Amino acid sequence: MLRLLALTLLLITGFALADETVQDAARLARQLLQQETIGNLATVFPSSHPVLPGQPFSLMECFAPCHSNGSLTLLFLPIAQNNRNILASPYHSATLTVRVRDPSSPYDSEGKGWDSPASRGRVALIGNVTVTGKDGSDVEECYLESHPDAEGWLPGRKEAPHNAYWARFDPHHIYWVGGFGDEHYIGYIPLDLYQKAAPIVNGMSEPLIIQ
Repeated sequence: MLRLLALTLLLITGFALADETVQDAARLARQLLQQETIGNLATVFPSSHPVLPGQPFSLMECFAPCHSNGSLTLLFLPIAQNNRNILASPYHSATLTVRVRDPSSPYDSEGKGWDSPASRGRVALIGNVTVTGKDGSDVEECYLESHPDAEGWLPGRKEAPHNAYWARFDPHHIYWVGGFGDEHYIGYIPLDLYQKAAPIVNGMSEPLIIQ
């Protein structure tokens, strides 16, 4: 009955009734973005595209949580299709989705039932991308902590295979799905709450598991 009530509320209002509060969701979203630094970036082909005008496009994207307000650092390669779409967008718009990674075992913590991906947290960040230039003195070290393999791709590197810039992804809307709606928060997180939220787990040694 409670699950039915939660799903009904979600369908009507876009929000789910759960023990997990929006404040919890804000902290969990910030924690997730510190722990998982690879997501999917989605953009839209510009109206001028000869084959796919107005069609959606999405691919894997690396990011790093280098800003205290929850904005994210990107390594921006103009050759990439997503970035071409961003540059062609009037507002440089994009959506980044990130989820809690799959566990090593497909079963729950007790080794019994199937551990469904739908029971784990995920977040969609709708926002804008600002290309900040070649100077990454304020974010380079942070980015390499998350992606040490990107060393040879950084802006200004002579050996870099492609031209690259630093960029900042600033979300203006955040949508959180903590898991099943009768247990977790599902809905929008106010931007100011997201920006001020502190992660629930302060260290990165403990993986985030939302079930």
